[in-house]
Amino acid sequence: MKKLALLATALAMISSSAMAADMAVKAVKAPPPAPFDPWDIAFGAGIMNDYIFRGVTQSNHNPSVTAYFEPRYNVNKDLQLYIGTSTESISFANRAAAEVDVYGGIRPTFGAFAFDIGVWGYLYPGGTCYFGGPFDTAGNPLSAQCAANFLPNGNVMKKDVSFFEVYGKATWTINDNWAFTINEYYSPNFLNTGAWGNYASIIGKYTAPSTTFGSSGVGMYVSGEFGRQWLGTSDSFYGVPAFPNGIKYADYNTWNIGIGFTYKVFTLDLRYSDTDLSKGNCSAFTSDFTAGGTTNVTPINPLGTGSNWCGAAGIAKLSVDLTAASSLK
Repeated sequence: MKKLALLATALAMISSSAMAADMAVKAVKAPPPAPFDPWDIAFGAGIMNDYIFRGVTQSNHNPSVTAYFEPRYNVNKDLQLYIGTSTESISFANRAAAEVDVYGGIRPTFGAFAFDIGVWGYLYPGGTCYFGGPFDTAGNPLSAQCAANFLPNGNVMKKDVSFFEVYGKATWTINDNWAFTINEYYSPNFLNTGAWGNYASIIGKYTAPSTTFGSSGVGMYVSGEFGRQWLGTSDSFYGVPAFPNGIKYADYNTWNIGIGFTYKVFTLDLRYSDTDLSKGNCSAFTSDFTAGGTTNVTPINPLGTGSNWCGAAGIAKLSVDLTAASSLK
C-alpha cells in the first residue's frame, strides 16, 4: 500500500511539472511580424568624364553630371511598380544643355528571372533650330528661327528633339556571380527626326565574391554589352539633295566593356565604348557641330563632314546610389 502511495505521488509530481512547463511555453508569445511597408524611394547622383549613350557621346566628349529620383511601390516581394526622373548635362548641336528623363514601368520577378517593362521619355529643353534657310530640301517652309540660324559645317538640327521609347528587359541571375540581361527599346520617332528607332542588346555581368578584397567591404564586377541600333528614314528637315524627303540613317553596332568597384553606396565604373558607325554617317546622324572636313562623303552626307562622336571612348563614372528603405534607416 505504501508503495502504491509513493508511486501515485511521483506521477502527480511529474504531471504537475510537465503542465507547468507547458504553461510556461504557452505563456511566451512570439513577437508580431514587422509591418510590411510597400513604399520605397531610390535616388542617387554621378559624375563622368563623358556621357555615352549607345556608343555616341551626348556631351561632346566633355564631363557630365547626372542625378535621379525613383519612387517605388512593392505590391509584393515579386512585383514592383515605379516612376522616376533623371537629368544629365549634355552638349547638343541645337545648344540644348540638359536631358530630362521621365519614366515609369513594372518589374515582375519569377524565380531567377527578373523583368522590367515600361516607357521612357527623353526631354531636351532649351534648344534652338539650326538650318540656315526658309525651306527644307523638299520645299517645306521653316520657321524664322530655323532660317536665321545655321551651323558653319552645314549640319542641321531641330529645336526640339524630345522623344519616347517603350522598353522591355529580362535578367537571368544564374548564381551570386553571373547574370545576363537582354534589352529591347523601340521609338516611333527617334530624336524627333521622323525616323523610327529600335535598339536591342545583351549584357553579361560577373560579380566577384565578397571576400575578393578580404574584409574591406570593397566589391568588384566586370560587365560588357553588345547592342545594335536600327534606324528608319528621317523627315524632310534632314533631307539632302539626293534624298529630299528624308535620309535613311545608317544602322550600327555598339559595344562596351568595363570593370567596376563598389564600396557601400559608391560605385566607380571604368569602361571602354565603341561603334562601327563611320565618321560620315555619324555626322549625319548626330548633327555634330564640331564635325569637319570634306572627305567623309556618304549617300546621306554629301558634304563629307566627319564626326568623332561615335568612335572609341573611355568612360570613368563615380556614382552614389541609395534607397530610403535600406540607406536611411
